[in-house]
Amino acid sequence: MNAFNLITGATGGLGGEFATLLAEKGEPLILTGRSEEKLLALKERLLTVRDGLVIETIACDLCDSADRMALLQKVKNLCATYSLPLYRLVNVAGADIQKALMKYTEEKICFQCRVNFESAVSLSRGAIELGAKEILNVSSVSGIYPMPYFAIYSATKGALTSFSLSLREEMRGAGVRVTAILPGAIPTREDVKEQIKGQGLWGKIAAKSPRFVAEKALKAVAKNKGKTVIGFANKCMNISTKLIPLPLMLKFIAWRWGRISKDAF
Repeated sequence: MNAFNLITGATGGLGGEFATLLAEKGEPLILTGRSEEKLLALKERLLTVRDGLVIETIACDLCDSADRMALLQKVKNLCATYSLPLYRLVNVAGADIQKALMKYTEEKICFQCRVNFESAVSLSRGAIELGAKEILNVSSVSGIYPMPYFAIYSATKGALTSFSLSLREEMRGAGVRVTAILPGAIPTREDVKEQIKGQGLWGKIAAKSPRFVAEKALKAVAKNKGKTVIGFANKCMNISTKLIPLPLMLKFIAWRWGRISKDAF
């Protein structure tokens, strides 16, 4: 496909896999993240995957609305320069802060809400204005139900899923496809790998590699699915937990997640 893919959170484990898969297919890329240095390193690696591929990088703080508007303007300019349309937006960027609300600062509350939800909403709107035909939002199974001690993350991911399905309906008939994917744990950073290891057998069964998640996500978009839970174990959990009374579920989650405290990376 001779059109741009805009990927947020591109320098992370999952964002990098999306970029790699699309590079293997020869699809032009616009990569964004907070670190220009990491973006350039990613670009260099991807050019070994597909030499001569059009890859542009734009450093951006997605929490800053002015930065987001500047990003969209730069994307528009790149589309004009290369005479390539923007076809797909892949919203991967997110912050998985895990701790009790009273341990947050106001700064951290704003940071997590803005990067997990506000930026995805803002860029979805901006990308559609620029002509994008596909929006892929990376949500999470953690957004399926409330999660004490992981409250802001689960709330923002639940909101992202809801937003994606709503936008999908609004765009029906307009030629724009919107998909939300709901993965479970993804072994990317070392702290996440240790957390998965601490979950024992369930962690081994439910966790899926970044490559697996990215492949399933792109297939879901190709099939024009509105929402997809990634991984058989996570699908089973999604179905089975609907039978558990919410108060009991909340007590279990509080017991399980109350022992974990992790700030933004």
